[in-house]
Amino acid sequence: MRAEPAIPPEKLAAIRAPFLAAGAEAVDAPLLQPLGLLLDLAGEALRARLFVVQAEGGAETCLRPDFTVPVARLHLDRGAASGRYVYEGKVFRAAPDSPDLAEEFLQIGLERFDAGEAAAPAADAEIVAIAWRAAEAGGRKDLSLWLGDVALFAAFIDGLDLSPSLGARLKRAAARPRLLQAELARAGQPANDQGSDPGGLAGVLAALSPVEAGRMLEEVWALAGVEPVGGRGPAEIAQRLVRRAEAQRAPALTLDQAEALRRFLAIEAEPADALAAVAALAGPKSKALKQALQVWTRRLSHLSEAGAPIAHARFATALGHAFDYYDGLTFEIRAQGLGPDRPIAVGGRYDGLPVRLGGPAQAQAVGCTLRPLWALAEDAR
Repeated sequence: MRAEPAIPPEKLAAIRAPFLAAGAEAVDAPLLQPLGLLLDLAGEALRARLFVVQAEGGAETCLRPDFTVPVARLHLDRGAASGRYVYEGKVFRAAPDSPDLAEEFLQIGLERFDAGEAAAPAADAEIVAIAWRAAEAGGRKDLSLWLGDVALFAAFIDGLDLSPSLGARLKRAAARPRLLQAELARAGQPANDQGSDPGGLAGVLAALSPVEAGRMLEEVWALAGVEPVGGRGPAEIAQRLVRRAEAQRAPALTLDQAEALRRFLAIEAEPADALAAVAALAGPKSKALKQALQVWTRRLSHLSEAGAPIAHARFATALGHAFDYYDGLTFEIRAQGLGPDRPIAVGGRYDGLPVRLGGPAQAQAVGCTLRPLWALAEDAR
């Protein structure tokens, strides 16, 4: 496993300082995390980047790939309505396509939980500003702030008047460029020409209850002499097969809808100009999109007041992260010398994550993480 070099203590202290100044409680998280839970919350695409650990006869776990999920669980276990938590520690993520990247690296972050929506724009601004000050403390002069919004994408999809299944599938693909491109590529195709096989295994499983479908899948495995591996149970795998078959049979985007989506995803400009371009695409059924744009008017004001470099920021409608739990604002702090694939800091809003973990429906959550080594100026390493 490739590990990062040590960071000079004085530089690390300077980068850490903005996080500590936020008045958050310092917390840690277990090094081993439940594999199944993380895949459910962060997305199956993350599996290839995880280091899986399993004792004989035990449940599958993985080395901690991130702090957000375990910190959210800690917050909910306490039963508190609100809270702020700062953390610092090693995380572990494989980089199969980048053999020069460390797979064990230091991460510093902050997670904020609130009980009401009124705090959201101001909370977003606070998190972005803290991440920006911490990145600046590393001494680099080539930083840039990039903004996006998964909720804006979802609101745009709602305005396209799609079938419920197609709309839900596109929203799930918000942070997955390959899936989005696949949907765009099949635009205009009739449902019966998309390779579905209603008589196959998935079609049989679809007619059964989840429990019965799981039992049938176990029988198929036994007959084939297959010994399944991984953290997924047979009932869950069966339902995934059913959903995949349903997706193949679902209607595709029309050519006009696909063109509208392409125009939306191509928007990248200064925040005010980008949001104006989004507004220009709003149709007669875009009430949710117009409301989301109004939230951004307040958010930009808060960001400016908090000290974020809005005048020089970029807004990209296609900005997403590797973790699927983000459902609102997303942001990255990049360095020109590192390129877009190696952001110094990433973060955003993930109100749905606490709810999926059993928290209250009105939960609000936003946070960020930063890689201190990447924040360092080249001559300070």
